[in-house]
Amino acid sequence: MASRRGQMLDGVLLLDKPVGLSSNHALQRAKRALDARKAGHTGTLDPFATGLLVCCLGRATKISSKMLEADKTYVATVQLGEETDSGDLTGNVVATTPPEAINVDAETFEAALGAFRGEIEQIPPMYSALKRDGKPLYEYARQGIELEREPRKISIHRLDLLRFEGLEADIVVECSKGTYIRTLAQDIGRALGCHAHLKALRRTIVGPFRLDDAVALEALQAMPDPKTVLIPLDALPAGLAPASTKQEEPL
Repeated sequence: MASRRGQMLDGVLLLDKPVGLSSNHALQRAKRALDARKAGHTGTLDPFATGLLVCCLGRATKISSKMLEADKTYVATVQLGEETDSGDLTGNVVATTPPEAINVDAETFEAALGAFRGEIEQIPPMYSALKRDGKPLYEYARQGIELEREPRKISIHRLDLLRFEGLEADIVVECSKGTYIRTLAQDIGRALGCHAHLKALRRTIVGPFRLDDAVALEALQAMPDPKTVLIPLDALPAGLAPASTKQEEPL
């Protein structure tokens, strides 16, 4: 019988996070829909971003550390002409290039992507949860303080142009953990000499999991028995199932 704290459910939920919700808010809504006691997710998406959020329930939370290390794939929309302090559409514009001064076409844009493939160094944005002296960088950024950040090595396994129209470009990015797509968009704009920011972001793959297999939050909430969409522990991809399948005592 379920307690007031929820049922002891074990499994993985592939959730298609909607725009406008933080990853934690989306997780909590899914947790309530499932009446689950214990749940966590394996990698944050900003509120403006959508797509695959891998949610682990019960004993499946043991795979979270493995999933945080996993490669991820995104479809991103890069807006040329404006750079923001956050690197994305939620920030304040800090630099602009007039449209008539932007001499970029699909061929030029695609050629610029070459410099960002493979192992590269990326400077983390100030608007990030990375900590300095115990405080997240975004707290300093909100006070107008910019601190020097050491570049970090990341790997871009795939970076392809999907669409170029007007001052917008859609790209697909397959990358290692720790990659900031908004920083990538900003750096591409700087390489093109016309400024840019991230206008939209959708995560399509996390490790072995794909967005095609995910369920939308509203659909989950409307299901008579949402537990049916959980991936059980014994059906997880090879190497991900927790070592012990012994039922744990309820907390």
